[in-house]
Amino acid sequence: MTSDHFFKKVNTYILLSEVSKNAWQKHLHEESFRKGESFVELGQIPTKVGFVVKGLFSQNYISASGDVTIKYFFPEGRFAASVGAMLARRPSKFSVTALEDTKVLSYDFSQFKKLTEQFRDIASFYIRYMERHWIIEKEPLEISLRSFSTVSG
Repeated sequence: MTSDHFFKKVNTYILLSEVSKNAWQKHLHEESFRKGESFVELGQIPTKVGFVVKGLFSQNYISASGDVTIKYFFPEGRFAASVGAMLARRPSKFSVTALEDTKVLSYDFSQFKKLTEQFRDIASFYIRYMERHWIIEKEPLEISLRSFSTVSG
């Protein structure tokens, strides 16, 4: 498994210098998950991010009635994590589970944060990623969910 797909995706946010790319590359690890295996377990304090090279993850939780509810999908070319739990260093309220055999390039989040302090372009990637996926994409979803709750509740 090469990191070409990984850095091609990163470059859609910002073009990294070779020095930054080489520094980050040292922290990438190949991992494989069989269908049904968890990248993040419910209740685990997550420590890593995985870039899906091949396969599919879902982020899911168990509802009060005991049903598995899928909150989000992480297809090939996406970064998978339980970001809120990782940032707060508290147990995840979600599982991230392989829906099919899945290969990822993972990295330790605390090591990544150190890279953001050392390399301005890696910090810029992080800011742009968070803005796009945690503000721009999530805001309309939260508004529609609140609207649906108000209408149906």
